[in-house]
Amino acid sequence: MKKIFVFMLWACCMVCMGCTGQDGEKETEVVLETTAGEIRVKLYNDTPGHRDNFVKNVEDGLYTGVTFHRVIRNFMIQTGDPATRKEGFPVKLNSEGDTITERIPAEIVWPKYFNRRGVLAAARDEDEVNPKRMSDKYQFYIVTGRTCQDADLDNYEDGRAARDAEVLYEKKQKENETRLNALRTARDRQGLSDLLEKLLDEAKEEVMVNPPLTFPKELRRTYTIRGGAPWLDNEYTVFGEVVEGMKVVENIQKAKTNEKDIPLQEIRIVKAYVVE
Repeated sequence: MKKIFVFMLWACCMVCMGCTGQDGEKETEVVLETTAGEIRVKLYNDTPGHRDNFVKNVEDGLYTGVTFHRVIRNFMIQTGDPATRKEGFPVKLNSEGDTITERIPAEIVWPKYFNRRGVLAAARDEDEVNPKRMSDKYQFYIVTGRTCQDADLDNYEDGRAARDAEVLYEKKQKENETRLNALRTARDRQGLSDLLEKLLDEAKEEVMVNPPLTFPKELRRTYTIRGGAPWLDNEYTVFGEVVEGMKVVENIQKAKTNEKDIPLQEIRIVKAYVVE
């Protein structure tokens, strides 16, 4: 009964807030008219760069005619790529075939905003070519996700820590390349092994002091009750949420897709406009 009470309390708060942020400032709302139905979203004032960029894209008509080009059930639906408009668009594609023409600075406000079901977030290309995790200027996704148990969230935390420790370990090896090469040249296997082990231990300890992902209790409760995509947290900019039309989002995510997650039947944004 406690979980149901928490959810009801959250719903009441959302109704009371309406389209006004926690600081009392009115939040911008946008309607996406799609071939599957209408989706209405509100944009957070805490991410002003993404809010203003999204509004400009809408007002410039850049989302008119774009398709939902990446749809994964129990994860998310993605759209906004101008290259998917029927009239075409001069584009540059990344390794996944997505448009990466321009980026905007990240505005990751975590854990306040996280990848729970129904949020609007910016797509981006991978860390290797985008270490600052800047957002694609056009593409965005809406999370459908799935519910998670504490054990799942623990695994996400451990996995992120292990990944970051490995990245830091590789960085430390590059910083100590001269010492490592000297040991290799001297054929000092024990010395080489000891130094590598020391660098790995340092990397692990530094990550433990400042872990990249630690889910607060309230986030864990939300992911358990409502679901989402917690593995994306603290790495992508969440800048809004669906306020009406989540059933439309759910229907889109159920579309049959090919091996590249592209719907077999086109689903397009017919029109997008800012609510006055």
